[in-house]
Amino acid sequence: MAPSVRFSPAVRSLFDEPLAIAVQGLGPRQQVTLRTSLRDETGELFQACARYQAGDDGELDLARCPALPGGSFSGLEPMGLLWALQPQKPFWRLVKRDVQTPFLLQLEVFEGHGDPAGRLLAQAQHKRAFLRDGVRRVPVREGRIRATLFLPPGDGPFPGIIDLYGTGGGLPEYRACLLANYGFAVLALAFYGYEDLPKEMKEFHLEYFEEAINYMLKHTQVKGPGIGLLGISKGGDLCVSMASFLKGITATALINGSVANVGAVLRYKDITIPSLSFNAKRIKVNKSGIADVLDVLNNPLEGPDRESFIPLEKAECRFLFIVGQDDHNWKSEFFAVEGSKRLQAHGKEKPEIVCYPGAGHYIEPPFFPMCAASMHLLVGQPVVWGGEPKAHCEAQIDAWQQILAFFRKHLTGEPSGISSKM
Repeated sequence: MAPSVRFSPAVRSLFDEPLAIAVQGLGPRQQVTLRTSLRDETGELFQACARYQAGDDGELDLARCPALPGGSFSGLEPMGLLWALQPQKPFWRLVKRDVQTPFLLQLEVFEGHGDPAGRLLAQAQHKRAFLRDGVRRVPVREGRIRATLFLPPGDGPFPGIIDLYGTGGGLPEYRACLLANYGFAVLALAFYGYEDLPKEMKEFHLEYFEEAINYMLKHTQVKGPGIGLLGISKGGDLCVSMASFLKGITATALINGSVANVGAVLRYKDITIPSLSFNAKRIKVNKSGIADVLDVLNNPLEGPDRESFIPLEKAECRFLFIVGQDDHNWKSEFFAVEGSKRLQAHGKEKPEIVCYPGAGHYIEPPFFPMCAASMHLLVGQPVVWGGEPKAHCEAQIDAWQQILAFFRKHLTGEPSGISSKM
């Protein structure tokens, strides 16, 4: 019988769900190379390959057969062909722009372990989707708010979350819609570089974010009395500021966020929090011309820079810090620990801090390939984000469960059932 590829689920799966891959009909102990390909919406190609040997029965099940050395990864890695995908264009990061269409994953099976690849034996396609059936996507243009609301199937009301990304600007929706698949009403909120919002990161006014919180609290499909905040990178310190100054926040989760205000002046009523200062001379550039900006920011515990430390002790919510210990964007673990000290010094509850050795800055939903380096809008050149691909992938899977459990516990009262790593 001719070789064939078997996926489970067969045709379509959600992007953050595991995908089982097997090849049937090979010869006993036949050597093959598997290659996955995926194009993003701009047409850029991502690929991964791995070398395998079929079992005595001619069956190759990636959950049982380890990959042999010489490919994108080795060892028993059932999802390796997804997390090891790498851009063919340098400094390119995989993002999903239109969550209403799936990514199309192509899998090819080639004869032998040669380079270039041998004869094509089998191929198949699989859809990696972002929206679960029944999840509603609602563009929001109300007052100044520029956002997209994702509502789960059913009558609701649902626990609400506002989701913020970082210095890339625009309106990324993919994490928000994946969260909505789990029963949360999630508002993906743009804050600059989108439609009629400011074009640059110069100053932010918390009144804009307050409008978004009030929108969620008044929404008939959002269950009160408070909502959650989720932010990565610059979105993280914006979430800390929102929790510190604004009402209606019950739980705040930060992914490699800062507890100092970074990159732009922050204003709220008569309060101004300056941006943490930096020294560009501390940028290190490697032989490939990629910048390492880890040491660029000044210490928010020293001198005038103390003014940039966000007064998170004013917050009336619970905090979760997700930390990649190999984050090269900034010192995420330091920020988490200092935030924890500040909260406890003011008699507040100790936050949850979950640390991941080998994880870099961009901790995304599960199975997004690690981005080792890409363009940084503020730096104006490619920067290294840190991380080791396998450890980073494992961190993304666990962090996603930690985030879901944290919001379930504090927004719905469900027990989390997940142990913290720290």
